[in-house]
Amino acid sequence: MALRNLMTTKTGDWLAVIGLEIHAQIASQSKLFSGSRVQFMAPPNELVSHFDASLPGTLPVLNRYCVEAGVLTALALSCQVNRRSLFDRKHYFYADLPAGYQITQQRTPIAIDGHLTFNVFDDHRRDNPRRHRVNIKQIQLEQDSGKSLHDDVNKETLVDLNRAGVGLMELVTEPDMTSSTEAAAFVLELQSILTKIGTCDGKMAEGSLRVDANVSVNRPGEPLGVRTEVKNINSIRFVRNAIDHEIRRQIDVLEAGGKVVMETRSLDDSGNTVAMRDKEVVLDYRFMPEPNLPPLVLYDDESISTAHNVDSAVNIDNFRRRLPELPEEQRQRLATQYGLTYGSAMKIVNEEGLADTFEELYSKTTTKDAKRLADWCLIDILGHLHERNLTVERCPVSTAKLSDVFHHLTSDEISTKSSNKILQLLLDGDLRSVSEIMDEENMRQISSEAAIMRLCKEVMKEQPQMVEIYCTGNKKVINRLMGLLQKKTQGRVNPKIAKRTMEQLLER
Repeated sequence: MALRNLMTTKTGDWLAVIGLEIHAQIASQSKLFSGSRVQFMAPPNELVSHFDASLPGTLPVLNRYCVEAGVLTALALSCQVNRRSLFDRKHYFYADLPAGYQITQQRTPIAIDGHLTFNVFDDHRRDNPRRHRVNIKQIQLEQDSGKSLHDDVNKETLVDLNRAGVGLMELVTEPDMTSSTEAAAFVLELQSILTKIGTCDGKMAEGSLRVDANVSVNRPGEPLGVRTEVKNINSIRFVRNAIDHEIRRQIDVLEAGGKVVMETRSLDDSGNTVAMRDKEVVLDYRFMPEPNLPPLVLYDDESISTAHNVDSAVNIDNFRRRLPELPEEQRQRLATQYGLTYGSAMKIVNEEGLADTFEELYSKTTTKDAKRLADWCLIDILGHLHERNLTVERCPVSTAKLSDVFHHLTSDEISTKSSNKILQLLLDGDLRSVSEIMDEENMRQISSEAAIMRLCKEVMKEQPQMVEIYCTGNKKVINRLMGLLQKKTQGRVNPKIAKRTMEQLLER
């Protein structure tokens, strides 16, 4: 595996070893240990309970939904869910961590020993991805810290505790990646899974999914190098940039005769990694059991009857049964069931909400041309949505109307140009039916062979020189005649019938 991503410099070959720690914010309405609401961009310090502010005498109350989200995520990633897990205190001192410690699950997390297999598109295999597996060491529940806002003008730091105590799932991978391409592909697939099962919205720009990358380099056959950690990477593109830069930096240091220092780094605005602080070793955190929380005990079908309160107990097997079709399973099914290329199926599934829209439209269409429908969804619908900064899930047009547009397009009642115009009108708030738009905007395609024969004769009569050029052997001139025909009919003539008719008349 390692030799696949071998890097060669003037001094010889190098290998990179990469592991990820990913913090996924749980899509819960309240925090992990308090009833405070969770809301992005709320006014500063508006969503802070007494416990979040660590006032004396306050105690944590575990949010059941966060536990359920952790179980569902673990099952989606083929993890072993621990029937008994523990909470710990991880001590460190930041201004935005009021208690002076974070409640996490260092010793016995909620899940261990998972894996994720995903597609990797190498630069030389853009149309033929390879499959790569990364093992997941553990998934743990923990609380987020607050946020420090640095004011460089007034030389002061302000603290916002709205985020303090928000529930996180920390996913720790084994160092099974050897390139930034693999790491970025892993994060992208994980993002798709989390949004599919609904445990995290995956919005990296809002901090809902944050990546820490552990990177080291070594010569082939030699022991692993000293690793550094690049913290808080908040986009797929930055994952690639940060890892690529850190690999290059470490190689440059070693080739210059220096030593790589174990440290924490961050990605600056210019795309370089810069040192933040020396990397703390585990002992510096002074982990200890959380005294105010009992062990988290989960059940399965066999043991649920032993629960003290069956109604409030979490049954792992219930969530196993609730697990939806995961992205890769859906890609494979769409390709097989509808005869799509894997590439088309992948694009449809990767766009949140588009797979459901595609299947609903297919169920309503009479032509059952899945490939054409897939292209229409990916090119036309998505194109117009993206122009308006809309997602599929926020599309204001019902699938019934979209199906109506596609029906008229595939039955040759309207042209591709007209169908796009109708989509634009509907997305911009036009409340008319598709048929009303077609009639009132004069969009119905001319498909009558008699009418098209008459129009072709008119164009040929108006352009005798082009007809003569065609007859002398320059067949390409028919394209100019077709252009004039489309202009004459404002793009409404059926191009297939029109070209066939024009050729017949010219060959006489």
